[in-house]
Amino acid sequence: MSVSRAVVRSSLLDRIIRVDHAGELGAKRIYQGQMIILGRSDVGPVIKEMQKQEEGHLEKFEELIPKHRVRPTALLPFWNAAGFALGMGTALLGKRAAMACTVAVESVISEHYNEQIRQLIEDHPERHKELMQAPAYDLMSQIIKLGCRVSIFLAERI
Repeated sequence: MSVSRAVVRSSLLDRIIRVDHAGELGAKRIYQGQMIILGRSDVGPVIKEMQKQEEGHLEKFEELIPKHRVRPTALLPFWNAAGFALGMGTALLGKRAAMACTVAVESVISEHYNEQIRQLIEDHPERHKELMQAPAYDLMSQIIKLGCRVSIFLAERI
C-alpha cells in the first residue's frame, strides 16, 4: 500500500470510528431519555434491551478510540444533550412517538453503516471478505436486527 493510500485509509478509519462513537453515545442517550418517561410502561423492557445493546456498542467504540488513536468528536457534549432531549421528548409524546423515533434513527444508521462498508470495500477491494469480521459489520448487523425487532413490536401493537 502506498503512503498516500495508507493516509487515506487511516483518515477513513478515523472518521468511521469518530462518527460511530458519537452515534452510539447519542443512541444510548435517546434510550436513557425514553426510559425516564416510559421505563415503567409496557415498552420499558423493550427500550431497556435496546439501551443495553447500544451501551455494548458504545463500549466497543470506546475501546477502538485509544487503540487507533482517534480523536473523539468535539460535538460529544451536543450529542449527549441532544440524544437525551430527543429520547425524552419523543417519550413525552407517547409510546408510538418513542418507537417511531427508534425506527427512524435505526433506519438512517443502517444506511450510514452500509455506506461505510462500501467505502471500506472501495478502499481495499481484495480484503472485502474480511469486512464480515470488522466491528462496523457486526454493529450494522445488530442495528438491523434491532430495527427489525422494533418494527415487529410496532406492527404487533399498532
